[in-house]
Amino acid sequence: MWGGRFADSPDAIMEEINASIDFDQKLAAYDIAGSLAHVAMLGETGILSKDDAAKIAEALGRIRGEIEKGDFTYSRKLEDIHMNVEARLADLIGPAAGRLHTARSRNDQVAVDFRLYVRATIEALDGQIAALQLALAEKALTFAGAVMPGFTHLQSAQPVTLGHHLLAYVEMLGRDRGRFRDARARLNESPLGAAALAGTSFPIDRFATAKALGFDRPTANSLDSVSDRDFVIETLSAAALCAVHLSRFAEEIVLWATPQFGFLRLSDKFSTGSSIMPQKRNPDAAELVRGKSGRVIGALTGLLVVLKGLPLAYSKDMQEDKEGTFDALQTLSLCLAATKGMVGDFVPDLARMKAAAGAGYATATDLADYLVRELGLPFREAHHVTGRLVGLAAERGIGLEALSLTEIKTVEPRLTDQVFAVLGVENSVASRTSYGGTAPANVAEQAQAWLDRLKTPQD
Repeated sequence: MWGGRFADSPDAIMEEINASIDFDQKLAAYDIAGSLAHVAMLGETGILSKDDAAKIAEALGRIRGEIEKGDFTYSRKLEDIHMNVEARLADLIGPAAGRLHTARSRNDQVAVDFRLYVRATIEALDGQIAALQLALAEKALTFAGAVMPGFTHLQSAQPVTLGHHLLAYVEMLGRDRGRFRDARARLNESPLGAAALAGTSFPIDRFATAKALGFDRPTANSLDSVSDRDFVIETLSAAALCAVHLSRFAEEIVLWATPQFGFLRLSDKFSTGSSIMPQKRNPDAAELVRGKSGRVIGALTGLLVVLKGLPLAYSKDMQEDKEGTFDALQTLSLCLAATKGMVGDFVPDLARMKAAAGAGYATATDLADYLVRELGLPFREAHHVTGRLVGLAAERGIGLEALSLTEIKTVEPRLTDQVFAVLGVENSVASRTSYGGTAPANVAEQAQAWLDRLKTPQD
């Protein structure tokens, strides 16, 4: 493969550590696309004859068909997808196949292949994230008024609604989509034509190949073109944060599905049993989403470590950019699908959630706010008064709403029986009408706005 410079074949261990065809065959379709754009440009500029360009393009189309049908034979001795395709091209059309590599290098070739792959994957992930947002927003609209406890420190804090809780993840996923779109916008420059690192003396048209491949423009610096993997790092960063969001939701599903919480039930479709304990229903789909987030985060960390000490331009270390990226993005795709499935599948226990919403004196803040509004107390004083009432209820082992008016007046004599109106959980959530608050009317409006937005085709 290396021509006259090398007399001996590589050692078996060298072949083992050097070959990437076992994983970079995933780039086959993009490699063919890049080669078709390149050879069309070579023909248009007169660098290749029209006859050779047409012959190469026709053969590349045939190879693409063989790959799509699974009839293509990959060889580890040819190292990577680029040399495998070129070797098959030579089988089909002979020495003319060697002209395809005019004015390019494997360095810019792999860079353009990888950008095409990452771009297509971002677009697919964007569709999956939008589908998950839609499922969450639909569930949020259905349960806009379903009261449940809101937590801080995993302790009961204030009542919220299930719809409000689900919409929090819709917002997170919206930011994830924004980050992926930002990454896509920045990666959409074509490195094809940068050659090994210095450009080429052939009169190529890099703007033509960039346009043919759907890029906005060619990259501006040949050294940066072949050494840049920022586009992978940005994409993995967005993927890692999205995986963290899915993991947080998965953790809540795991908690909510326990008998101790009892907030929801997953069907048999997303649960498993125990080999020894027949009573068990394990939310394994959620647990696996939670666990697989580590693989996505690990891929980002791994690539950062690979790149941190590399001088310009290309080093073989950069071959390590692909396996982790392929695995991470495929893993994220699977986690998105599993999470969407669980969102559509789970059935909440509304009575259990409502009962839990009132536990832990969750309406104490409502009482403090009432004291400020109705009695004109400074909030810190209202906080103190409410704390004393909570202490009184705790001594008796009852909720705030179970205190008698007489008992309440021993702490704050000016209170009347109207105070009981703010101690119910439904009154509590209904009062949170500030923009972005948990009032059911707010939640329904926000959920519907998301549904309208998600169902409207984007430009």
